[in-house]
Amino acid sequence: MQLERASGVLLHPTSLPSEYGIGEIGGEARKFINFLEKGGFKLWQILPLNPVGYGESPYQSFSAFAGNPLLISLDCLRKEGLLSRRDLADAPSFPKNKVDYPFCREFKSRMLRQAYLKFKSKGLPSSDFAEFKERNLFWLEDYAFFMALKERFGNIPWNYWDKSIALREPLAIKFWEERLEEEVNYHLFLQYKFFSQWQNLKEYATEKGIRIIGDLPLYVSYDSSDAWVHSHLFELDEAGYPLKVGGVPPDYFSPTGQLWGNPLYKWEEMAKNDYLWWRERIKVLLELVDVIRLDHFRGFEAYWEVPATEKTAVKGRWVKGPGEKFFSVITEYLGDLPLMAEDLGFITPEVIELREKFNFPGMKVLQFIDREPFPASVTDEGNWAYYTGTHDNNTLLGWYEETILAQLEAEHREKWRENICWEFIELLYQSRAQWVIIPLQDLLELDAGARMNIPGTVGGNWEWRFQKGDLKRKIAKKARSLQQKYAR
Repeated sequence: MQLERASGVLLHPTSLPSEYGIGEIGGEARKFINFLEKGGFKLWQILPLNPVGYGESPYQSFSAFAGNPLLISLDCLRKEGLLSRRDLADAPSFPKNKVDYPFCREFKSRMLRQAYLKFKSKGLPSSDFAEFKERNLFWLEDYAFFMALKERFGNIPWNYWDKSIALREPLAIKFWEERLEEEVNYHLFLQYKFFSQWQNLKEYATEKGIRIIGDLPLYVSYDSSDAWVHSHLFELDEAGYPLKVGGVPPDYFSPTGQLWGNPLYKWEEMAKNDYLWWRERIKVLLELVDVIRLDHFRGFEAYWEVPATEKTAVKGRWVKGPGEKFFSVITEYLGDLPLMAEDLGFITPEVIELREKFNFPGMKVLQFIDREPFPASVTDEGNWAYYTGTHDNNTLLGWYEETILAQLEAEHREKWRENICWEFIELLYQSRAQWVIIPLQDLLELDAGARMNIPGTVGGNWEWRFQKGDLKRKIAKKARSLQQKYAR
């Protein structure tokens, strides 16, 4: 994929304002798209849209295919007649600047169940609903069944369920399918509504000239419908427990590395049916987004394998990934795909060769200029995206205060300029990079308190939200002037 000069904003939908505790894909999402249009932006980058699991992380999801029901717009359900104003009038007072996941989940689950009952009373087998189920046969029923079982067993990981159903014995599957039919239908309804609402939002973005960049994590969570249903594709023992898990060795973020705990793939097994699971996963995501960012791209060339018994990622080893064969097969089936590579961290010549062979744009991050060639000095054609920071970084202002200013002698700190964020942003705009992506926190000039995630930690992450009124006209005007000045 060859990029054309453009700029965009990184913002996950959970960070949008709403009255119901978490960002939703309704009216406020459209207002954000309007802001992008006014600012001359052509790109909206998001994190994975899947239902969040451990640590509320979008990278630890219950499914590599499903959408996050917490993002469903309650106001849109009300307009459909599935909720009433009276239903929503009882909404508690949620924090405005962060997501309180347990608090929010309790309220939204109650509302979504009410909407389902109204939907059911109108008749489940509508033609649109039937078509949605037919189109998503590969994953949808399995996911809905998995979630119904998960709730039935108190939300514990699937390997702790009754052994017969954990190991998917046919009689156990029949037994539970009969008893959980209603719960399964509820989860089918949630996915139907999520995908319907997101498609409406994506069409709106397209009308406004905004392309959406989605995120495809390399790994899936162990506690997921994917690992439960397709256990033969993962490094699991006969009882379903992980044998080897993913992570990265000691790096900038952590002296003991990052132990993600995701089960590793049996790539040779996946190759037997030409990576069908991956092909279906990419097809579903491309219904939701225009471009896919391949998270942890280097893992396709070689990945860090850690025994599941280890407490840190230190005692791991590099293992060759599927590499060129994988992308050749995927391309053979799906054609040339709009893929870009997250090629940050420990990158070898082999990783660069793989990326360049398939012409995948890469990434560079301003906050990493002490460890990578400064992009202004790069002489390639600029087929990469340049970020002030990613969801794993500090905010630009937080980084400047804690890293740059902290290293200066007191008398030099008076050189601090209030518009330092915009000076850095302009540096990116005038660079050779075809794409420039700015986290919204940096456009708003927010400090470290607005950080989205601190890698290697659990708790307090993925919570940040901006508030109504933050997207001021002067910010859009300032951004648009930069787009015009530097032909983006």
